[in-house]
Amino acid sequence: MSEPTRRQILGAALGATGIAVLGSACEKGEAKMSSERMPVVFLPHGGGPWPFVDIGWDIKDSDELAAYLRSVKALPKTPPKALLVISAHWEESQPTVMTSTAPPMLYDYYGFPPKSYEIQWPAPGSPTVAARVQELLAKAGFKSNTDSSRGFDHGTFVPLKLTYPDAEVPTIQLSLKAGLDPAEHLAIGRALAPLRDEGVFIIGSGMTFHNLRAFRDPRSQPVAETFDAWLRQAATAEPGERDRQLEAWTEAPAARAAHPREEHLIPLMVIAGAAGNDRGTIAYNGTFAGLRLSAYHYG
Repeated sequence: MSEPTRRQILGAALGATGIAVLGSACEKGEAKMSSERMPVVFLPHGGGPWPFVDIGWDIKDSDELAAYLRSVKALPKTPPKALLVISAHWEESQPTVMTSTAPPMLYDYYGFPPKSYEIQWPAPGSPTVAARVQELLAKAGFKSNTDSSRGFDHGTFVPLKLTYPDAEVPTIQLSLKAGLDPAEHLAIGRALAPLRDEGVFIIGSGMTFHNLRAFRDPRSQPVAETFDAWLRQAATAEPGERDRQLEAWTEAPAARAAHPREEHLIPLMVIAGAAGNDRGTIAYNGTFAGLRLSAYHYG
């Protein structure tokens, strides 16, 4: 006589009705887990305190970028439990996470009207998510630090005040690692990828063009167009090729003219690493101060 199967054993214990209920619950659980996987996003955060203070940017450019940033909230299929932001405006010797339960504002710009220093975005922090970030980084061989006093810099509060105006989602920032090595930041992103299945929406905040001397200079438009065209094909390439090209980004046409220093591009490397095998899409491609910028979504 053959051994009873697992289903026969379950059937004897639960009966036909019990088996049906169990199977239905499992299917719903699997569907729930699948539907809750978070995308990852690289977005341009614009310049200074725009659009909350008039700083003289072209209104059409500002309106288009603001409309895109507002649309990002609808991207996750289910509301995120937390946001993890990798901002171009924070570098440390080791990857460092915010741990405050109520992060303050950090007005890390200067020379703007007084209202620029009154903007508020009081999202709560999440020490729990910060600890999970450190755990994942440690598993991947990265040492990390914490910062209990760090506030939201404008790479976070400016775009996310548009995306999440009610500041209702717990949010932490993770710093870039000094040296700005693209391969290291791709690896950091790969280490963080499990967060996507834990309800954490990972957002890279930077700019695909960042040469401050070039803004408002018409001679810079061909430079921005050239680099952005290269980046659009690289960021949306097959994942292995994407990572290879991003790692070697300095070999791209007009690379150093577009990014004399690469801190505004490196958050894209973290996002590409966290994207894994997801193919990228160009979610926004417009101009800001007359220069070409793009945003990328994965998943």
